[in-house]
Amino acid sequence: MSPDAQEPVLTDDVTPSFDLTTQPWLPVLLRDGVEKDLSLTEVFERADDVRRVPGDLPTQEFALVRLLLAVLYDALDGGPPTREAWAELWQAGPEGFPAEQVVAYLSEHRERFDLLHPERPFFQVADLRTAKDEVFSLDRIVADVPNNDRFLTMRAHGAQRLSFAEAARWVVHTHAWDVSGIKTGAVGDPRLKAGKVYPQGVGSAGMLGGVLAEGDTLRETLLLNLIPREDDDLLRHDDEDLPVWRRPQPHGAAPLPEPEAGPYGPRGLYTWPARRVRLHHDGREAYGVVLAYGDPLPYRNMHGCEPMTGWRRSAQQEKKLRTSPVYLPRTHDPARAAWRGLASLITGYPPEAAQSAAGRGAAQGLTPRVLEWLGRMAEESDALGRDHLLGVRVLGCEYGTQQSVVADVVDDSLSLSVALLSQQGSRLRDTAVRAVQLAETAVWLLGNLAAGLAEAAGAEQATPRAEARDRGFGELEGPFLRWLAALRSGADTGERLESWRRTAYDRVRALGTELVESAGEAAWEGRVRPTAKGGTYWLNSASVERGFHTELRRRVLAPEDDGPPPGPAGDAPPPSRPEEPTP
Repeated sequence: MSPDAQEPVLTDDVTPSFDLTTQPWLPVLLRDGVEKDLSLTEVFERADDVRRVPGDLPTQEFALVRLLLAVLYDALDGGPPTREAWAELWQAGPEGFPAEQVVAYLSEHRERFDLLHPERPFFQVADLRTAKDEVFSLDRIVADVPNNDRFLTMRAHGAQRLSFAEAARWVVHTHAWDVSGIKTGAVGDPRLKAGKVYPQGVGSAGMLGGVLAEGDTLRETLLLNLIPREDDDLLRHDDEDLPVWRRPQPHGAAPLPEPEAGPYGPRGLYTWPARRVRLHHDGREAYGVVLAYGDPLPYRNMHGCEPMTGWRRSAQQEKKLRTSPVYLPRTHDPARAAWRGLASLITGYPPEAAQSAAGRGAAQGLTPRVLEWLGRMAEESDALGRDHLLGVRVLGCEYGTQQSVVADVVDDSLSLSVALLSQQGSRLRDTAVRAVQLAETAVWLLGNLAAGLAEAAGAEQATPRAEARDRGFGELEGPFLRWLAALRSGADTGERLESWRRTAYDRVRALGTELVESAGEAAWEGRVRPTAKGGTYWLNSASVERGFHTELRRRVLAPEDDGPPPGPAGDAPPPSRPEEPTP
């Protein structure tokens, strides 16, 4: 970008302005591979030329796409009225995308998108201040500045100054993903105690296991996540639902009363002012910030407003509130690849909850409503087609130390046919979930093999087991994603499952052979080990390998044994996270 692209626009009275509708600030990856920054207006005008809005972090991309969705929802007065209207938008291609309608909307509300507006700066509070008029480092809103660990980062000296384009992105990200912890209080906040406000929770998306339906272009991605008003059983569309820039009064330091704040639907939720922010600048760049808590967001039972996460029932909250059911967002585990959590995405509950879900009234979990809606469209409309290949992106944050720091960021994806999401796709879903269970079983046995070899050599077992499992899942990930993408409507599910059995068996068996060959002489010689009944037996690499091959054949290849891997006493632990017994 040219240097003058970041210059603020000066009005006649020399008041600085940075108009997000006309100034380039959104980082995009075009279909031809070129990266550049576009304004809000340009992003919608070129939505079919844009592949993604990558952002500075994956979580920033999630926040920016939700911002774009809020604009689109509001420009369309809450979204397409019916599925037929949505189908027309989808089938019309680039020419049918309502870019002109969105551009007119942005022009109408242009003043509300000025990052430096003297009275209503975008996503900020103009007069936000602390009792001592402190101005803090921009590190407070820049999430990729490591906490007390500035090695291997592009910001080893912190975020001292930011262009207005970059500052705008981090302001949006802050409302969505900011950490919790004790914060300096702002004058006028009734929660203020001795100059501080005690933890009020993370940003509006911080407790979500974010799920984004992705298409080949930004136009497709926005439409895939745009649920029509007709489907109000999946997503609430109230007349009171407004994005933050259309609220009648500017925010002050104090939070709005919960009934007044909402949320009433996706427009308000996707632009939820979870923080109070004020950028300090010199007319050319931002150099400091005041950051305080904003409106708290109640996460309980918000599945009618928040379609971009899965949900789980919380027995603890049900007991505490004496009501049932109570659903909380289902978060992502950074240690687990997206494909291993497939059951939660397409059925609403992990495999281990399947039996407990039966006969208990309310479901134990809910799929992300955006995926449920796409399954409904695949079943009831020809617009998508039953075998449309959908990209599913999972994004999220793992927080540490009482949610006061970002410990890890989740960013993973997979592709699947929308047929798996439809009501008629239960056999496909069962096949896909069973395939994940088979992979878990095979890798569980591989971990046992590594631990058994270590025990035979008289070595520590935990590390070899963990390393073998990591390698096993890594070896199976690529083949599984290709297998899943090819699982379409009309497929012979038995044949497809058998194909995956053989793939998982062959790949894990080959890894097992490598482990045995590299085990060393000590494992080959082995050692005497006690039995549970007071006897002894000889444990060496040959006996461990023999047991591995026997169990791998029986539990992965045997079609009549489709149960999850057994636990230490013959019990069946959860297939999504099996416990490994000592060999």
